[in-house]
Amino acid sequence: MKHTKSVKAFQNKRKKMLKPQKLQKGDKVATISLSWGAAGEMPHRYKAGKKQLQETFGLEVVETTNALKSADWIYRNPQARANDLMEALTDNSIKAIITNVGGEDSLRTLPFVDIDLIRQNPKIFIGFSDSTITHFCFYKAGVTSFYGPSIFIGFAENTGMFPYQIADIQRSLFSSKAVGKISPNTNGWTSERLEWAEPSNQLIARKLEPSTGWRFLQGTGSATGELLGGCIEVLEFLRDTPVWVSPDEWKGKLMFIETSEVKIQPRQLLWILRNYAAAGILHNINALLFSRPFDNVYWKEYDDILLKVIREEEGLHKLPIVTGMDFGHTCPVFTLPYGIKAKIDSDKQEFSIIENAVS
Repeated sequence: MKHTKSVKAFQNKRKKMLKPQKLQKGDKVATISLSWGAAGEMPHRYKAGKKQLQETFGLEVVETTNALKSADWIYRNPQARANDLMEALTDNSIKAIITNVGGEDSLRTLPFVDIDLIRQNPKIFIGFSDSTITHFCFYKAGVTSFYGPSIFIGFAENTGMFPYQIADIQRSLFSSKAVGKISPNTNGWTSERLEWAEPSNQLIARKLEPSTGWRFLQGTGSATGELLGGCIEVLEFLRDTPVWVSPDEWKGKLMFIETSEVKIQPRQLLWILRNYAAAGILHNINALLFSRPFDNVYWKEYDDILLKVIREEEGLHKLPIVTGMDFGHTCPVFTLPYGIKAKIDSDKQEFSIIENAVS
């Protein structure tokens, strides 16, 4: 059964954000395939992520009904993917839902997602990239979700999880205190692709590139606002759907955006940003956070385009812009909770999440 009407009923009626309960050792969490069925094609990679998740955080990890089906089956059954999400939400024994991997067609699950059900069963949902689709469903329902690692990228890190990543998960999901100051990763980053289909690669540590810190391109003083954003290509998929947010809903937000492994051309970023400007989004936000690009390609071109559109074309000279941040498609990352207040101090060049994200 499609739940389109339920989604539309929440259009422009998002209520106060609900925070899911924090995780504790021994809790049961469920993995899910909402987009690409990689877990069914490369079980060794999935098992590595599951094992590290269990051993590092003491969680019991189970799979949703169709999480390990083949990629072809997952592709052909978007309703079953959405049903997995609804079932995990209504299963009282499950405390969090973790995506296996991204992809490019979570959008096809939208007609089957029950926004009311998300609101009635607030739980931790974490993932990134194509998971932006599901995050906006949670946001429309008024439930905080978490833009962070997936099983395949983060938890299944070759030779073990990065300490920066472990500390992030403990801080974001296992504590009801304000998340606090987020420091740049100083121990090296990677987006090296050692083919997942080759099991032996799981035993090879990925090459780390030097961490050079974040770039505060412009802005003075401090800016505070709720976090909202996602993968920029997927945000384009979402426009004009029932869960897309209006320009007015970006008012006062700290917008976070990142590019995927597709490595969009700089001119494509230019076009998208000009659209955000024309729609009024850039004039409504309080700051813009931009991730380190995959392989760090086009970083200089992206920075230049951000300044070209925001400062030169739109005259937003005071809007804080921070780039090269540790979220998105390079590893390790910090987690961004939707609808939670954060603060940029441009003078001190600091970023903090000043509110708790779980209860």
